[in-house]
Amino acid sequence: MEVFSYSLLLLVLLSLSALISAAEAAFFYLSPLDKGGLVNDLSKSGVAVSKLLNKPQQLLATILISNNFINVAIVIVSNILLGGIMESMRIDNETIRFAIDVFAITLVLLLVGEVIPKIYATKNALAYAKFIAVPLLILNDLPPFSWLKTGLVNGSNIITKYSKKKGIKISTDDLEHALALTKENSSSSEGEHKILEGIVKFGNTDVKQIMTSRMDVDALKDDLNFKEVLDLIVEYGYSRLPVFSGTFDNILGILFIKDLLPHLDKDESFDWKALIRKPFFVPENKKIDDLLKEFQGKKVHMAIVVDEYGGASGVVTLEDVLEEIVGDITDEFDEDSISFKKIDDTTFEVEGKTALNDFYKILDIDGKDFELIKGESDSLGGFIVENAGRILKNNEFFICSDIKLIVISSDKKRVKMVKVVLLKTDSPG
Repeated sequence: MEVFSYSLLLLVLLSLSALISAAEAAFFYLSPLDKGGLVNDLSKSGVAVSKLLNKPQQLLATILISNNFINVAIVIVSNILLGGIMESMRIDNETIRFAIDVFAITLVLLLVGEVIPKIYATKNALAYAKFIAVPLLILNDLPPFSWLKTGLVNGSNIITKYSKKKGIKISTDDLEHALALTKENSSSSEGEHKILEGIVKFGNTDVKQIMTSRMDVDALKDDLNFKEVLDLIVEYGYSRLPVFSGTFDNILGILFIKDLLPHLDKDESFDWKALIRKPFFVPENKKIDDLLKEFQGKKVHMAIVVDEYGGASGVVTLEDVLEEIVGDITDEFDEDSISFKKIDDTTFEVEGKTALNDFYKILDIDGKDFELIKGESDSLGGFIVENAGRILKNNEFFICSDIKLIVISSDKKRVKMVKVVLLKTDSPG
């Protein structure tokens, strides 16, 4: 009779364990659509589910405390029951008892009290949440569960606050490694991964790496008359243009094309230089995340990049900064900013003036091997000259990281065109 009573008690406890475990899976597996539907559900069970979901920490605490109490009771009762059965069968073998205690009881508890109910609850989350909501709501306010629940929630809040203050330091390399590991198995698109990679590398990128070199900047000279300025504005197609006096090193300011709109009917003697706005100068080694903050704070979209000697190296715009995260931004007036030609999967023709950052994008590589050996150069042609020690002639080449850079054309001043050959047969990315 005693064995029967304990067996019945054990079945009841296993059933309760299953019910509570299933509740945990059901409540925290509800979809946004399920939760949205509960707003208009005025039934007793629907209201109870909504009330519990409003305090998820308390709900989880109640479920965990209840489940642990029940599981401890299951272990105690099963031990007593097992002892009685073995005594009645006159079995006095501690090894057998230990094996049953550890393996059999654990297996039953896992299957009946955890795995099977949770699988069922995840497939019928809303229905089961409504079924168990009212009993859980009662249990939520029932001592000693309510006392223990309050202590557990308060304790976890203290730990959470301490963790937030302490913070977690993760290096850029760690983030890049994590992105690389998840790239193959992630359901997110290639474009989303590119944005994430851009965000990770954002704080390590200098202005010099993304600026438009002074050789490629369209600018206005201060001695032009108004008609000549209008003609050049139409030709260039930009909304802002730097204005210089004598040489590009002497930047006077930035001309906003919209400022000229009220004066389009003026003759060529109109003093357009009075509309020039004050320039914003930034050093070459400024990080672009800091530049973005300054653009936002000063409400400007263009900056003049200066080198260590105060000479103008080029210009950088807000669009240049944002493109490092989201990729190329083009409008109906933009031509292809990265000039290259794809011959086949392993061969490209790239202009020597192409920025190294853009070169990496063309080949879909991280460019770490290039960055390790590059010095002050920021263009592909400059990189070749810097590492070769001279301006290579036509058909001469330089190899870096299984990438062969063959000079197609050059002159006495620079490398103009480069053939890029991937020596590896696999994808460069």
